[in-house]
Amino acid sequence: MSKLIFRRRSIRKFKDEPLPDEAISQILKAAMAAPSANNVKAWHFVVITKRELLDQLAEIHPYGKMLKEAAAAILVCGNTQKQSVTGYLYMDCAAATQNILLEATSLDIGSVWLGVFPREARMLEISNFLKIPETILPVSLVALGYPAEQKPINNPWQAEAIHYNKW
Repeated sequence: MSKLIFRRRSIRKFKDEPLPDEAISQILKAAMAAPSANNVKAWHFVVITKRELLDQLAEIHPYGKMLKEAAAAILVCGNTQKQSVTGYLYMDCAAATQNILLEATSLDIGSVWLGVFPREARMLEISNFLKIPETILPVSLVALGYPAEQKPINNPWQAEAIHYNKW
C-alpha cells in the first residue's frame, strides 16, 4: 500500500480514452469504504461522464481546465440531513476523496482533486449547474482519466514537521 500512496500524483493531462464502467464502480466502492464519523456515511457521489458537462464544469471551476480532457469526474458531496456536524461531514468527504485518488492510482487511472469547499460561490455555482438539492453540500471534484503525463514518485518527507510527545 505504501508504494501506491507514494505513486499517487495529481494528473492534469489525460488521454482521449473512456473509462470502463467497472473501473468507475470500483473507485466508488473504495470511496464508500472510507472512514466516517459515527459511521454515518453521509456522502453522495455525482459521476459526470458526458463530454458537454465536463467541458462546462471546466469553465465553472477556475482550476478545472483539465476537465476538458478528463474521461470522467466525481463530485463528492455531503448530506447535511444525515450528518448535522458540518465539520465531520467535510472530513468524511475528504476521506472518501482520498480513497478515490488512491483507488484510481491502483487502476492506473490518473486523477486530480479540485477543491470546491470552502468556496461558497463555487459550491453554489456547481450545485446549481448539477441541480444538487440544498441539503447536499459539494465538497470536492475529482477529474479522472488515463494519464497523458508521467510524474516521478512523490517524496514527501519533512523531518521538521514531526514532533514527538510535545511540540
